[in-house]
Parts: sequence; C-alpha cells; structure tokens
Amino acid sequence: MNRLTAASAGLFVLLVVSVTAGCGTERPVDDADDAATSASASYEAQRKAAERKHDRLFRDVAAVCSDAAPTASPSTAAPEPTDPEARKYAENHAYKQLRPLQGAALCRGQAHAKRITAALEAVHSEADLRSKLTTLGYPESTVEVYKTGGSLGFTFSVPEAGPCITGLLTSPVKVEAHGHYMEGGCMEPRGGH
Repeated sequence: MNRLTAASAGLFVLLVVSVTAGCGTERPVDDADDAATSASASYEAQRKAAERKHDRLFRDVAAVCSDAAPTASPSTAAPEPTDPEARKYAENHAYKQLRPLQGAALCRGQAHAKRITAALEAVHSEADLRSKLTTLGYPESTVEVYKTGGSLGFTFSVPEAGPCITGLLTSPVKVEAHGHYMEGGCMEPRGGH
C-alpha cells in the first residue's frame, strides 16, 4: 500500500472512531440547555398570565372565545415570483408582512374588532374616537391616531393579549384584527432596505 492510501485509510478510521465514540452515551445537559428550557417555560408562563389578565379586562371577548375552535388567519404571504426583478422587489418589501393570527389570538382579535366597530358607528372626531376607545378599555397612550385619505385612522395592540386592531372612521366604520408586522408593531412600517 502506498503512503497516500495508508494516510487516507488512517484518517478514515480516525473519523469513524470519533463520530461513533459518542454513540450510546448520554450527553450531560449543559447550562445553555437549562437556560433555554427555563426561558421557554418563563415565556409560556408570562403569556398565560397576560391572557388571564386580558380575559379579566375584556370579559365579553373572553366569553366569545372561551369555546372557539382553533383556526388560522388567511395567509398574507404571496407565492414567490419567478421574475428576478419581482423577486427582489418582494424581498425588499418583506418588512410589510404580518405575522399570522391563529387560534385564540385570531378569535380575540375578531371579537375586539366587532365590539369596536359597533361602538364607533357614531364617532366622527379624534377626541370622540380617543374617548370611546378609552371607555372600551384601550388605553389612550397605546392608540395611534392618524389621518389617511381624509378619514381618521387608528391602530393599537390589544392590552395583554396583543393582536393588532386597525380601523378607519369611514361610512361604514372599518375595523380589522391582524398580527404584528415582521419588524414589530401594529403600524405598517415605512421604508425598507
């Protein structure tokens, strides 16, 4: 056997031994695994506590969604374009994509949208809008009000449970629930990369 073949065979044996050396043995759990598990459990506990607080604040919404069957919001993702220029445009505007609402979050969002729509039918001014939303339990400090196309618009994240609510004071009033934008927040981000 020549030297190159012997060296290759030796490297192969060394590789096989090192790969199989850990087979059948248990790997001790390290601190990173513990921290990840702990963080996940902590996040889940915080989420459930926030949902319970939401349900105390908005009992009517909680009652509607207590027996709701899990569903998912329609996907907002479009199929990937085949044209390279269109693909680049889609990539540059990905920051405008919404996180999907699913299950209880979708039900809560739709129930909030429905109760807000009913309450805003007679509202026409910014002061009345802010007052009505505050009366409904949505803190004024969290509501973003703006003008769009001659109409008043608003957006906010539902306290504690968090789907976004966006609406327009048009005739009829339009209110919808949606997930947060990929870059964060309930307002559609301006600009991109």
